[in-house]
Amino acid sequence: MRVIVISLILIMLLIACTAADSGKSSTVYFTSDISAEGIMKVFEQVGADVEGKVGIKVHFGEEGNQNFIDPELLRALVEKLEASFIETNVLYRGKRRITETHIQLAKEHGFGYAPIDILDSEGEKEIAVSGKHFKKVTVGSHLDNYDNLVIVSHFKGHGLAGFGGAIKNVAMGMAAIPGKMAMHASSVPDYSPASCISCGACLNECPVNAITLNPLVIDLDKCIGCGKCIGTCPTYTMRVPWGGTDKNVFNERLVEYAKGISDNYKMVYINLLVNISKDCDCSGRAAAPFMEDIGILASTDIVAIEKACLDLINEAHDHETTEVRKLNGGKDQIEYAQKLGMGNLNYKFIDLDKEK
Repeated sequence: MRVIVISLILIMLLIACTAADSGKSSTVYFTSDISAEGIMKVFEQVGADVEGKVGIKVHFGEEGNQNFIDPELLRALVEKLEASFIETNVLYRGKRRITETHIQLAKEHGFGYAPIDILDSEGEKEIAVSGKHFKKVTVGSHLDNYDNLVIVSHFKGHGLAGFGGAIKNVAMGMAAIPGKMAMHASSVPDYSPASCISCGACLNECPVNAITLNPLVIDLDKCIGCGKCIGTCPTYTMRVPWGGTDKNVFNERLVEYAKGISDNYKMVYINLLVNISKDCDCSGRAAAPFMEDIGILASTDIVAIEKACLDLINEAHDHETTEVRKLNGGKDQIEYAQKLGMGNLNYKFIDLDKEK
């Protein structure tokens, strides 16, 4: 039954894509073979120029998360490219905030068969970008160590962005902590002086001496919103101001970060439509998948692959369910990325399972 449903979906997509207007289009490759062989099948269509030192950008999954990509799906690709897994530390407190425990968790989740490089473990660098929200983006300094990047993204829901796919994986996934803070909120951290124990950990982390103690005060004129105090506070006195950014603004910021990075580093994109939950892999209590797995897609166009993923989900599942409406709430990522010249909304959909 699942094969029949997927076949009908693919026929509808092929008709829709063929009927697209005569504007520019890109190619998106697809297989329903969710396996290491399937990964290689789609990669071979986009990876001819991937050589030299290669980083494979993945999400290792938050502690307690069960939906992240199975690392065994990537083993053949990693071995072929002699690649490293790359990631950055997160903004909030937890194992993925600190390099050593981040790597430990990645190994616990099965990614230990390849080198693991936390891109901002030794600092960050700035890249110029011409955007509405940013004139520069801040990324992990280790990015410069790679000749090519393969962006492997788990396409699923996200609490603020609507969905998280390749755009979010490039933007939030390769931004250093100050960049993550800048995308989430243009403000100082939330903080509660009453819970401060005056340990001084935040003073040691603050690069601009914006914090004083007894009582705890953050100088608004000095604070640059880097978020470094958030990860070091042992009492969670410093917190991410999660509600500080409107959803549409947040998505535009994601896109501008993705543009700044993708304009400066060579990359191809592989998206997996598996374990499709309403929650991100950064959730330690992610909801179970709400629909069946669909397959694997690849493209050299970040806009086209995201659009194809969203189209496949809409064709495969009831549009009116809460989960799908939530994912569709992220389509402004795709539209803004196309507006910034990052890719094409029109795409040619090639089902590799049907090719002989």
